[in-house]
Amino acid sequence: MPYPELKGLLTDIGTEELGHLEMVGTIVHQLTRELSEEQIKAAGFDTYFVDRTTGVYPTAASGFPYSAASMAVKGDLIADLTEDLAAEQKARVTYDNILRLSDDPDVSDVIRFLRAREIVHFQRFGEGLRLAREKLDERNVYYINPSFDK
Repeated sequence: MPYPELKGLLTDIGTEELGHLEMVGTIVHQLTRELSEEQIKAAGFDTYFVDRTTGVYPTAASGFPYSAASMAVKGDLIADLTEDLAAEQKARVTYDNILRLSDDPDVSDVIRFLRAREIVHFQRFGEGLRLAREKLDERNVYYINPSFDK
């Protein structure tokens, strides 16, 4: 990020996102730590349990493990901020889907909080994108400028 204002924005949001992972991991741990063998099998949790017992291993709902490969970074200010906006919307939709399935008020309350934070992050990334465009325009480098790399 070429501008100090954007570096601060990304640091703040990035730190908070790590906290989100910790909160979701805690929820998963609390929901699974005392499952019986029958409950593990009935929930389809048995293959996960064989590999990880009830340890929290970050995966998508499909079982695809989290890795750095899921981070879409291009090294272009506009492209990366646009990707950040999309990621926040994808997280919000995921939380919406969890809320549709959850019947546990304690889980739902935390998920609602996390969903609200994703909305705030989306707004902040939007502010960052606006700032970046303004700064680029100051240098006579426009939002979309095919001659930028010449």
